Amino acid sequence: MRVGAVTDIGKVRQINEDNYYIPQDISAHIPLFVVADGMGGHNAGEFASKEAIDVVTGYLYQNYDNCNKDRNNIIQMIKESILCANQAIYQKSQSDPNLQGMGTTLVVVLIYNGKLYIGHVGDSRVYAIRRNNIYQLTRDHSYVEQLVNNGTITREQALNHPQKNIITRALGTEENVEIDLSVRKFFKKDTIILCTDGLTNLVTDEEIKQKAVKFNSCQYLAEELVNTANDNGGNDNITIVVIRD
Repeated sequence: MRVGAVTDIGKVRQINEDNYYIPQDISAHIPLFVVADGMGGHNAGEFASKEAIDVVTGYLYQNYDNCNKDRNNIIQMIKESILCANQAIYQKSQSDPNLQGMGTTLVVVLIYNGKLYIGHVGDSRVYAIRRNNIYQLTRDHSYVEQLVNNGTITREQALNHPQKNIITRALGTEENVEIDLSVRKFFKKDTIILCTDGLTNLVTDEEIKQKAVKFNSCQYLAEELVNTANDNGGNDNITIVVIRD
């Protein structure tokens, strides 16, 4: 398995509130990948995204070996890790005035036995590029996505909607959180991309696909996508994880 990852502050923000996790040694660790996009005043967003990743990865590493690795158990384990992260962030925000109202998006991908086990809250995304097609494997928890789903606006209109940054779910903003969980196939030649909206607000799915088809190196692809987002304005932090088998 090959992996590349980049996080970049962009051209406008003063702080990088994004965080990610990839194993240092894929052969020796769980094939676990996480991306988070924090929000909140001062350094609260940065704290929320880091806390989410620390709690989720800690929980999964602690429980993975003893988990009966069937579909339901793996999904349940991912769900519980995210619930623990939500509680940790929420409780910290309640006890520290400087961290009040903080939250974060989160996408978790655990690869096992040819499948992607995905946990997801917010508008960070997971894509699969397969046979010259791109598929969004997560659905944004956002106001604009709701407008598309109920037919108020078209998918094309959503791309430049003035309220596209409003999310309807985040980790840590409330005591309870609803988590999307799914299982997808992972084929040999797939390119899997986890990313924050600093990429997807400025680079189209078609552009992402074209670059994924063009570049063989996971690290170079991640860097190229970050450069493209910055060339298009770089108005947010940008974080990308690329995985290929």
